[in-house]
Order: sequence, then C-alpha cells, then structure tokens
Amino acid sequence: MLLIRSIFCKFGITFATNQIMKKIVLILAVALLSSSTVIAQSLEINWMTFEEALAAQKKKPKKIMMDVYTNWCGPCKMLDKNTFRNKDVVEYINKNYYAVKFNGEGNSEVSYKGKNYTNPNYKEELKNRRNGAHELTRVLGIRAYPTIVYFDEKGEKIQPISGYMKPRQIELYLKLFHTDDYKDITTQEQFNAYYKAFKPEFQE
Repeated sequence: MLLIRSIFCKFGITFATNQIMKKIVLILAVALLSSSTVIAQSLEINWMTFEEALAAQKKKPKKIMMDVYTNWCGPCKMLDKNTFRNKDVVEYINKNYYAVKFNGEGNSEVSYKGKNYTNPNYKEELKNRRNGAHELTRVLGIRAYPTIVYFDEKGEKIQPISGYMKPRQIELYLKLFHTDDYKDITTQEQFNAYYKAFKPEFQE
C-alpha cells in the first residue's frame, strides 16, 4: 500500500512538474515573441508625411530627411530593403531627423510654405508605372529617383541628393547636414576634402 501511494505521489509530482514546465515554456515563448516585435519595431524608421514633419518642427526643431520615391523605381525599393533597414541608419535618422516618405508621382495634396501642390497629370491606371510628376518634385528640384531631400529646422530646403546609397554612403550626408558642416563647404574641392577625411562608423 505504501509502495502504491509512493508511486502515485511520485507520478503526481512528475505531472505537476510537467505542467509547470509547460507554463514556463509558454511564458518564455510569449516573451521572446514580444521582444522580437520590439526589436523589429526598433529597426523601423518613424516615417511621417511632410506636413506632419513640418508641424513637428514647430514643437521640437529637427531637420527633415525626405525620401522621394516612385512605385516603379527599383533602386527605391533597394534603398528601403537594404539601407533603411540598417540598424545604424534607423537609429541615427530617428534620433536626429524627421523622416518623410513622399511619392514623387503620387496623387497626394501637399501644403508647403503657404502653397498647395498636387499632381494634375496623375492617372490611377498608371499608379505602379511611370506617371505624371507631382508639382512638389519640381519645386524641390527632383530629377531622378530615389532622391533624398534635406531640410533645415525651419523647413527650408538644404539640398537634394539623388541615387541609391548604401548605409555608409548615406551616413556621410546624414552627418554632413545634421552637424551643419555643409555650411562650411562652398566648393567642390572643399567637399572632396570632406569626403576623403570622413570616417564612416555605420556597419553594413
């Protein structure tokens, strides 16, 4: 009888232990899933509209980095997939800039410096192919995609930079404009010197 009771008690302990282990495993799985979600979110740029960025500047001045893209642009997609998912790029942009996504051939209406800009030549059937250029792209001097336009803390355009860039390539411009070093560069020779002296820190 004692032997039977001992066996049942041992089985009971084992059963209880298994139940506890299952709960622990479940808790750990939930925790890992949550942490993965947090990590994934931390690797995303906090994109906003141009108007949202301009409004945010009035509350907390920061420069604006505008990614001007189109739906058909291959290098634009590469920029999104490779460069704008890079941990160092994401952290630096989120800390030092308001990041804007703007479709250069989209159908949005944008208010900038007291004027409204639209795309009168937009055609819905061409939304994923070459379409009419948005009026704002002409104002900003956009001639190719992708182009990243940098603005100062008051929403004034600093410079558009065209072309696909890897993390260390975009790092140069992100830091050039954020630190205001660009204000001391007035010639191509000065920029070349800055470029040669620049030491990238982003990982690729």
